[in-house]
Formats: sequence, structure tokens, C-alpha cells
Amino acid sequence: QVQLVESGGGLVQPEGSLRLSCAASGFSFSSSWMYWVRQAPGKGLEWVSSIDPRDGIAYRDSVKGRFTISRDNAKRSLYLQMNSLKSEDTAVYYCSKDPNGMTRGQGTQVTVSS
Repeated sequence: QVQLVESGGGLVQPEGSLRLSCAASGFSFSSSWMYWVRQAPGKGLEWVSSIDPRDGIAYRDSVKGRFTISRDNAKRSLYLQMNSLKSEDTAVYYCSKDPNGMTRGQGTQVTVSS
């Protein structure tokens, strides 16, 4: 079955950086669109970034220029490099097989605070 396991979250100061990782199994990773979605406290899930099998990439406007999504098909892994973090980036981040987060992992908490 599909399994997505995120890691790399933590507490970071504003303007700091984190790199999230997602280990995927149970499906054809290399031929799949992959997504990062997040859920801030008291809010719904929101799409953050996506990468297609040919490395076409998209970001929500609020993270453009700060976040970088990437994938390593040989390692069946998805990544999200997050730089210049802001307090509004505080959320649980999920690796997902769809943009709505219907098939996602357990998430990793990112807290941006001084």
C-alpha cells in the first residue's frame, strides 16, 4: 500500500532554514506527480508545491523564491528546502500524492518562532 513518511521538521527562528524529506513506497514514485501540502494551526490543508515526473515545478505565491521542491527517483524521495522562513510558515507539512492531501503521510511539524 501507499506509504509516505516525512521527516526534517523542527523549531527554527525567523529567516532560518529547514529541509524536509519524504520517503515513498507502495506505488510508482518516478511516474507520479508529488506534492507538499501544509496545515497551519486552526486552518485547512493548503497546497504548497508540486513536482511532476519530468521535474516541472510549481509553488504557491507566498513561498516562491524561498522554497525549493526536488525529487530523487532512485531513492524514492521527495524534498522541500525551505529558506527565509516566516512565522506564517508554521504548520504541519505533509508529503502527498494529490494536491488536496487526500493521500498523505503523517506529517512533520515546522515551527518558526524566535
